[in-house]
Amino acid sequence: MGRNLYILAATLFGLALISEVVAYTNVAQQPGSPGDVSLWRTTGLALLVLALLVALGGMLSSLFEQAERRAEEDRRKRRNH
Repeated sequence: MGRNLYILAATLFGLALISEVVAYTNVAQQPGSPGDVSLWRTTGLALLVLALLVALGGMLSSLFEQAERRAEEDRRKRRNH
């Protein structure tokens, strides 16, 4: 599950980068473009924070999976000896 969370975090980070690039280029100021600059910046910031939280969840998930694997190995070693 940790790997899936890393992929999701990378996707959200990529979308945050795209939002920030749109905010700092002239694309957001063109007639007919969606939203205004502050909306693009806010969206980029929100996506960045969400990506960081998902990445933290992925790290914690991987950490707990590794701890569970090691605990299971220790239980098996104790049973065999």
